[in-house]
Amino acid sequence: MTVARQFTPQGVVLDLREYGSGNVNDTFLVTVGAMVRSAHPPLLDAAGDQRFILQRLNLNVFRRPELVMGNLCTVSDHVRRRLARSPLRGGRRFEVPRVLLTREGRDHVLDPGGSFWRALSFIDAAETFDTIKDTGHAREVGYALGRFHNLLSDLSPDHLSDTLPGFHLTPGYLAHYDEVLERRGVSRSPEVNYGLRFISERRAWAPVLEKARARGKLRPRPIHGDPKVNNVMLDTATGQAVGMVDLDTVKPGLVHYDIGDCLRSGCNPLGEETEAWETVRFEPELCRAMLQGYLLLAQDFLTETDYAYLYDAIRLLAFELGLRFFTDYLAGNVYFKARHPEHNLARALVQFKLTQSIESQATALGAIIRDLR
Repeated sequence: MTVARQFTPQGVVLDLREYGSGNVNDTFLVTVGAMVRSAHPPLLDAAGDQRFILQRLNLNVFRRPELVMGNLCTVSDHVRRRLARSPLRGGRRFEVPRVLLTREGRDHVLDPGGSFWRALSFIDAAETFDTIKDTGHAREVGYALGRFHNLLSDLSPDHLSDTLPGFHLTPGYLAHYDEVLERRGVSRSPEVNYGLRFISERRAWAPVLEKARARGKLRPRPIHGDPKVNNVMLDTATGQAVGMVDLDTVKPGLVHYDIGDCLRSGCNPLGEETEAWETVRFEPELCRAMLQGYLLLAQDFLTETDYAYLYDAIRLLAFELGLRFFTDYLAGNVYFKARHPEHNLARALVQFKLTQSIESQATALGAIIRDLR
């Protein structure tokens, strides 16, 4: 409550409760009441209750929080300018969170324990889901990512900081995996042996996107970095995508990482947290719907070479996340929040099974990509 009050120039904090299901930061929804008109930057100035998001950044992950905040401001300002110049048609809206300031005009608060807190605007009349409900939902998730990429397509990646060096660079994750294995060893079980074998069989292929970037076939652009299904906000009345949240991972990168991560997240109806990992399947019709929504807007900036690597992106991102979960399990669960010691191992198995399902449908997925070009 004490931190929340520093982002409210006037009025009373009525409620503060945990919000969302993120694996990295601690997120709270704050309700403020009895606000009066004020010119203060947070702009919580209407009569009645107002809400905003309060987050404690995980400084073990985001070691340069000032760069995260800089990227947030750059992206949100650019999106607002683009939308002001070219408003959306058909009654649609699209938002990204904006940074709110303290009473002293700062974009964060450091508490006595050294925790880094920041406040963001709340997207009203919208909700998120952890898994895709149907093809209509899938299309809207694809639309949201396409809209996000389209709005940033004229923003040079040089204007963004790399807040997470090595993020979505699969060769780096493989190197870290090798270090953890050498340093800690491994306690063998059937599931662990499966993971070890799975990674070994694919490690030669894993640098596919980075090799393409090094050869100049793919070029960096502004990316979201974590465009999972539950980072897409849907209008509670219409079901239309109205925004994307969780922009801490925004950085220069390959849009293929975003596309692959979005499809990996959305085309597994059982979700990332299912315990029935052996029954996980990548659903091609959800993939088709999601790509339809995405390419409606992304066709304006994608190149022929970009299309050529779409299947690799879909396959790679499921493998990459599985590798990251598996490595974190071996390291003692130091990166991802875990509810029990085997949690990250279970998550890894889900992604490995999803990768296998993608590989088994390579021909069908290639046909979908060709049909939608």
